[in-house]
Amino acid sequence: MALVLHSTNNNKNASKALIAAEYTGVKVELAKNFEMGVSNKTPEFIKMNPIGKIPVLETPDGPVFESNAIARYVTKSKPDNPLFGSSLIEYAQIEQWNDFSATEIDANIARWLYPRLGYGAYIPPAEEAAVAALKRALDALNTHLASNTYLVGHSITLADIIMGCNLSVGFRMIMTKSFTKEFPHVERYFWTVVNQPNFCKILGEVKQAESVPAPPSKKPAPAKEAAKPKAKEEPKKEVKKEEPKFEEEEEAPKPKAKNPLDLLPPSKMILDDWKRLYSNTKTNFREVAIKGFWDMYDPEGYSLWFCDYKYQDENTVSFVTLNKVGGFLQRMDLARKYAFGKMLVIGSEAPYKVKGLWLFRGKEIPKFVMDECYDMELYEWKEVDINDEAQKERVNQMIEDYEPFEGEALLDAKCFK
Repeated sequence: MALVLHSTNNNKNASKALIAAEYTGVKVELAKNFEMGVSNKTPEFIKMNPIGKIPVLETPDGPVFESNAIARYVTKSKPDNPLFGSSLIEYAQIEQWNDFSATEIDANIARWLYPRLGYGAYIPPAEEAAVAALKRALDALNTHLASNTYLVGHSITLADIIMGCNLSVGFRMIMTKSFTKEFPHVERYFWTVVNQPNFCKILGEVKQAESVPAPPSKKPAPAKEAAKPKAKEEPKKEVKKEEPKFEEEEEAPKPKAKNPLDLLPPSKMILDDWKRLYSNTKTNFREVAIKGFWDMYDPEGYSLWFCDYKYQDENTVSFVTLNKVGGFLQRMDLARKYAFGKMLVIGSEAPYKVKGLWLFRGKEIPKFVMDECYDMELYEWKEVDINDEAQKERVNQMIEDYEPFEGEALLDAKCFK
């Protein structure tokens, strides 16, 4: 029985599974007459994926969603598949690059591209941060590929399939030659991969973008300009007075709803005052900044949380671990007005531990942060008991980058403020 993939035929996430199927000899068929926005809204589809996203793989044992999981399923359908490498360390490195591809490449291409296509608000500072993060990731990838033809080993693996598909959107849509020339080894790698026969069969011919899509204009104003001559033709001047009123009525619904955190009762703790104290304290940090923090802290208006990365054993490469944390902090930008955080990367050798401390407005982790920053679910969260002196001292050590932390050296300490 063939596996059925519910998706459009031009979706790069679906392409991961289809290319893996070509390499493994597993039969995967696209669902017939699939129509985006219609097929994925049916009760039958929602049973397979409750949030209605594509792709979804229908198997004899039940559905699988999330594109990387689907690609893994297809690959593991063939025992001892070389796409998973020839050893345990190669398997781990393949999974390492799959995570890197998702969090550092795919996510940042999306943050750059989609607002320019109108899928989300276009905010220049956010775009600047996305491009900087993407360049940092591509630079790391470029360094690795300077001495490697493929990501792991000497032949195509699942890591190359996932990376190639994720990069294909960037190369096709927004990463022009003037952008990618800074990363010659990435260029060589990408064109090598996408021109393999099994890739060509699914992706077709890939052509690099010649220009960056223009950001959406804020005011589609032609209709208003067309209305002005009509106003002049009217003999009465009252019409001219009515036009601005009509425009004001149109614009009235535009203000955004307030963030629920802005509606909380006022707090004695002013977050910006704490951030300023933290940034400006250069000496006697314990006596000045730490003491100042506890003097300011308002347990009725704020809450403190420890977080531990759930998959510490995966942190086998230092720069990948650091990039993972950096990407998390960038995606937390939506909470900057309501949060302060410290993220520690701990250890002098792999596997590195990632642990954090977060101060949030309100007495719980804000719902909009949990909903919109997918990294949150990668961590175990535990509220700090400020009446426990041991936990309180741990907070102090994390704020001041105390070393050794819990008996180990700090590889890095990053602050979100």
